[in-house]
Amino acid sequence: MQEMTVSPIDMTALTKEVTGRLIREEQNRNIEFRVTELPKAMGDQSLINQVLENLISNAVKFSRKVEKPVIAVGSVDDGKDNIYFVKDNGVGFDLQYVGTIFNVFQRLHSAEDFEGTGVGLAIVEQIIAKHGGRVWADSKQGKGATFYFTLPKS
Repeated sequence: MQEMTVSPIDMTALTKEVTGRLIREEQNRNIEFRVTELPKAMGDQSLINQVLENLISNAVKFSRKVEKPVIAVGSVDDGKDNIYFVKDNGVGFDLQYVGTIFNVFQRLHSAEDFEGTGVGLAIVEQIIAKHGGRVWADSKQGKGATFYFTLPKS
């Protein structure tokens, strides 16, 4: 992994850049993106861009079979860290597999149904760990998934 260059990150602007790219790529789909005002973070902007790209792209991919896909990006302040989340109303996954989804090449859906190499979430976990944060997920099959990650406030 590349050397980190830590600086303040405007998480709202970065998220809107990522969603803007995805809107252009997915022009034929009517995806509703809901991005709330996000707290600024300290980190390596190119690496955090990769985190957002992976998580939001996954939300787009796994909501492909939903008639009206909604992807929300927001945050929660726990007093210590900034908690960011990406939530979708897609296919979701069985929570019994939550302990393995951040492993390299771990797939919960077939390659025929959803393309990908199975490394995106592992990369997310590595980047967030390098920033001193953590990642986790919550989901219900058929009801979507929410992926959370933390970044230190300073």
